[in-house]
Amino acid sequence: MRFLFRLILALVFWLPLLLAGALYLAVDSQRAGHRAVEITPENIERARWILDNHDPRSLRAGELRTISLGEKDLDLVANYLADKFLKGSARVALAGNNARVSASLPVPGITAKLYVNVHAELTEATPLPRFASLRVGRLPVPGFVADWLLMRSLIYWVGENNLQALFRAVRKIDVNQGQLAVTFEWNEILKRNLRSALVSHPDSSRLQFYQQRLSEITRTISTPSMALTELLVPLFQLAQERSRAGDPPEENRAAIFVLSFYVTGRGLEEIVPAASHWPRAVARTVLLKGRDDFPKHFMVSAALAAKASGAFSDAVGLYKEYADSRGGSGFSFNDIAANRAGSRFGEFASKDAASARKIQYIVARGISDQDIIPLTEDLPEFMSDAEFKRVFGGPESLAYKQIIAVIERRVIELTIFR
Repeated sequence: MRFLFRLILALVFWLPLLLAGALYLAVDSQRAGHRAVEITPENIERARWILDNHDPRSLRAGELRTISLGEKDLDLVANYLADKFLKGSARVALAGNNARVSASLPVPGITAKLYVNVHAELTEATPLPRFASLRVGRLPVPGFVADWLLMRSLIYWVGENNLQALFRAVRKIDVNQGQLAVTFEWNEILKRNLRSALVSHPDSSRLQFYQQRLSEITRTISTPSMALTELLVPLFQLAQERSRAGDPPEENRAAIFVLSFYVTGRGLEEIVPAASHWPRAVARTVLLKGRDDFPKHFMVSAALAAKASGAFSDAVGLYKEYADSRGGSGFSFNDIAANRAGSRFGEFASKDAASARKIQYIVARGISDQDIIPLTEDLPEFMSDAEFKRVFGGPESLAYKQIIAVIERRVIELTIFR
């Protein structure tokens, strides 16, 4: 009995002190280095090349495939994810069979500027790398504890069933000569789980409401074409209504997401299998300023900004224009203006509850084309790669930056963003 009493006393007295000491060692008042997110058209082209060469739609059940990512690829992705989801920064370096990861993350929910600085070294293992070492601030963490924390974090973010399906598919993880190579076996279970993991159940249910409203709207139109604003206004009226008891940024994201799929002619069932049973919207040509390409630029950029970031959306838009100049419709500053307007719209609509409600209020009252896209008629477009390089050189030139500055100023001055 005396031993039990002492144990309880020790837990009550010493455990809080130990936790407080661990917290003190884990948190720092200074960042361990910070870096901005750098996403360029070249990064987007590299990502697209990787996706095109490992497109799951081309794989057969039971086929083995190896994806190789270099240190630069991993470093870029890690820093982007740290910035997007944790408002921090990260670095990744590959050495021998190990990967060294460092991150600096602000402590959320407090006014003081405190940071969690993480330094880890992971060694190759299957199906997950193992921690050779982990230090959080000045606090060393045993490897087995770090491995357990990693597993629990992945289960939280991905879901246990999806994670187990991924583990069964992974055959080998190899770090060698500055490359991370993952060999996996493609199968229908993995395909189904990955598709369902893209959109959570609450998100799927939310999307269904907007798909239902979109279907109703398009069935009331008797003309083959309609203005983008004719769709934005009623969808954001629905978002405003549902936000009274819901999450305004998430409602706006759902409205933007559904509309971006519609204007690009894609079906939601590509990422939400259940959507194949939802009401279908009638296909119409959607116009913005009388053009059918502007709604695509605007809505896709809005969706990317709402789900990813404005920087990512802008880089994707710029990459698209470079690709067009090399054999498509040509480089167009008009399209960039539509991209930037859409990107800003997506950011404002999803940044926080106050910003989301403000956008809902403005759009729900009624908007025109001029409220959401700036003047574009005087901007150069349809330039070939040779002509673009002759006139502007590249995105680092003064001439290019001057036009982008004009576009940014016009976007900022739009009624919807005032």
